[in-house]
Amino acid sequence: MRASELFPDHLNQGDFNGVTVRKGTVGAFIMNAKALAAPSITPEARAEAERDIIEALPALRAVGLFDVLEVRDELLRAFVDAN
Repeated sequence: MRASELFPDHLNQGDFNGVTVRKGTVGAFIMNAKALAAPSITPEARAEAERDIIEALPALRAVGLFDVLEVRDELLRAFVDAN
């Protein structure tokens, strides 16, 4: 399946297992995960990235991201599992 088949250009979101998933949710999760791994992240930026990840988790779970991929960073994996 191509990305354009999942979300054609005219669609910005879809329903997966009863959860609305926006285009870009997986990409935003990856960017937030990278931000959390950065040693220079400020406490404010860390809190924002954590909030954004928590907000995205229902959508990420609805599309089955964690059924096929494992979070390699131990701290992030524990954070995801706890939320």
